[in-house]
Amino acid sequence: MTAAALVLAGGGSRRLGRPKQLEKWGETTLLGHVLSQAAALPVEQVWVVLGANTDLVLEQVDLGSAMVVENPEWQEGIASSLRVGLDAIMRLSRAEVVVILLGDQPDIDPTLVDRLLDARKKAGRPVAVPKYRYSWGNPVVVDRTLWPRLMSLEGDQGAKQLFRAHPEWVTEVWLEGRPPRDVDTVADVESMRPR
Repeated sequence: MTAAALVLAGGGSRRLGRPKQLEKWGETTLLGHVLSQAAALPVEQVWVVLGANTDLVLEQVDLGSAMVVENPEWQEGIASSLRVGLDAIMRLSRAEVVVILLGDQPDIDPTLVDRLLDARKKAGRPVAVPKYRYSWGNPVVVDRTLWPRLMSLEGDQGAKQLFRAHPEWVTEVWLEGRPPRDVDTVADVESMRPR
């Protein structure tokens, strides 16, 4: 089954006060790091949704071979980035499954994506989510059959509410540790940035 990675990186970094996509992260930027991680996953393509500060990101971030989708409605929130990203993949790709990643989560375990893809396939359900202790986290794997439903979402809500309303769609992969952290504030940058 053909898989694509979709990295959502269109937000305005309101809490950080500067474009988090451009934060220095090791030898690259935060977004560059996430995209290189995505490229190492068992996927055929990497797509990235940009919104706020698109021109700066295009100038300063090594996007590798990722295909770029611009979200002109990025201020609406994450649902708008999901819509434009999934729409582009539906129209321009043969991918049957998408791995949805957040552009501000630099510490995704690559073996987790293998486990999610495998669990979705074995269970015969269209969605696989990691369950960290008591809550769902990211990344999420979603079959193409559900993309139109995700494209109906609005506002600053991801797909979790939709998946909670339809537990019959979801396979959980249980994990011992804590969920990966988002880089949202200066304190997050300082504590999470590679030394």
